[in-house]
Amino acid sequence: MFSFNRCRPEEVGVPSQAILNTLKRLDKKDVPMHSFLVMRKDRLIFEGYYAPYRADTLHRMFSISKSFTALSIFLLIDEGKVSLSDSIVKFFPEYTNEKTHPWIKQTTIENMLMMRTCHASTTYKVDMKSDWVESFFTVPPTHKPGTVFHYDTSAAHVLCALVEKLTGTDLLSFLKEKMLKFVDFSDNSYMVKDPFGVSIGGSGLMATPMDVLKVLYILDKKGTITCSDGKVRTLISPALIEKATSNLSDTLMTGPLPSESMGYGMQIWQNEKGGFVLYGMGGQLGISIPDKNLLIMTTADTQGMQGGNQLIYDAIYEELLPNIQDTPIESGACPELEEYKKNLAIGLPRLPISNTAVTGREYYGQRKYELLGEGSIFAELLLDIKETGESRMTLTEKDSDTKHIISFGLDRMCTGTFSRYNTDYTAGALFTRDNVLCIRVHLIGECVGSLRFQLYFEDGEITVFMRKIEETYFGEFNGHLYGKLI
Repeated sequence: MFSFNRCRPEEVGVPSQAILNTLKRLDKKDVPMHSFLVMRKDRLIFEGYYAPYRADTLHRMFSISKSFTALSIFLLIDEGKVSLSDSIVKFFPEYTNEKTHPWIKQTTIENMLMMRTCHASTTYKVDMKSDWVESFFTVPPTHKPGTVFHYDTSAAHVLCALVEKLTGTDLLSFLKEKMLKFVDFSDNSYMVKDPFGVSIGGSGLMATPMDVLKVLYILDKKGTITCSDGKVRTLISPALIEKATSNLSDTLMTGPLPSESMGYGMQIWQNEKGGFVLYGMGGQLGISIPDKNLLIMTTADTQGMQGGNQLIYDAIYEELLPNIQDTPIESGACPELEEYKKNLAIGLPRLPISNTAVTGREYYGQRKYELLGEGSIFAELLLDIKETGESRMTLTEKDSDTKHIISFGLDRMCTGTFSRYNTDYTAGALFTRDNVLCIRVHLIGECVGSLRFQLYFEDGEITVFMRKIEETYFGEFNGHLYGKLI
């Protein structure tokens, strides 16, 4: 069984208080964290999960998937099946002909790994109902390949399709057989597939935070580790890892945050501290800081938070890094950190101090509203607000009588499931004013994101502002509703 040796943070020169301060800072900034793992000097010194997430909960890792796709390509290079200089059209003649643009024909596997393709954006998003892989070869290019950096997720998707085409199996199964089985990667991990059956190599990975930390560790060790069977193996080319984790492309023009402006390797980002990052949208971050011999893995949902990922980086850089010492720290355990860890949970946003006295008691109990207007699919809203126990909001569709039941706790969280999407969630609500109720629903599973509802009560009327912050689904929960009490 492959597992990391564990020790108290102080044994490797990390004050427990520094970890605690990092967690408290993220909490104070209302960053919806899902997990936080820290390794130093090859030992795991902290592992925390925010309820309802657990150590074995599979998490959507989004663009960390790209790094896994790159590793699969490296394995094919090791086997002599592809090379970095190969043109991608060589492997997909079914999508190309004499009319194919020369810039597409010039695009190499290396260009795609370095995000220097001929496309300025993800091609399959032009028409997601058409073949995602084919789109890379048919959408008109914007510039010559091998030149400028543009974040093109379709490049990773096509590379994933290439792996699956050459191996005859799905990408993650190939990786598990060739490499990940040696670190006991989760058996139930998988990749979400596109509508045409290809693994979404740019954003589809479902795995645990520990799974990704293991891959981060392999990269940190340049591919050579002691495996689960006790044997020392080089699992992947050290030279390719060295190249992949170095600075090959400039990201200054497009990086929205300081920590995304430091450069790019091959499906792996650079960071502000001279290391590299396995990066996924929403706070999925596998961070390597070589100077500190430090590996950090986070999962979160910063979608909808301007600069949310930078809040995570800054908490680590400013609370944790400055306090790390080269030698062990002579102090005992930190009970406060252990107690804080036990109580980690996704929570509600903080209210302004001026609003903390509101209760909204007038609106406790059941209320039913007829929803008016042509712009919504919903006909009726039923509210059952309870001071304790599980409250509910039920939205009924106009034509089908389909009911969407959202369970939530008042001033606390409770769990539920969206049956239409087979998606679990945790949800809570609070009155921000005596007549304004805010409900926040945190999605769990393949659909990481949130749904947010603001309910404004007046005499016999209700106005609802709905906002979904999720990449693909839940579009019915966007916009405004107006209703009258029945």
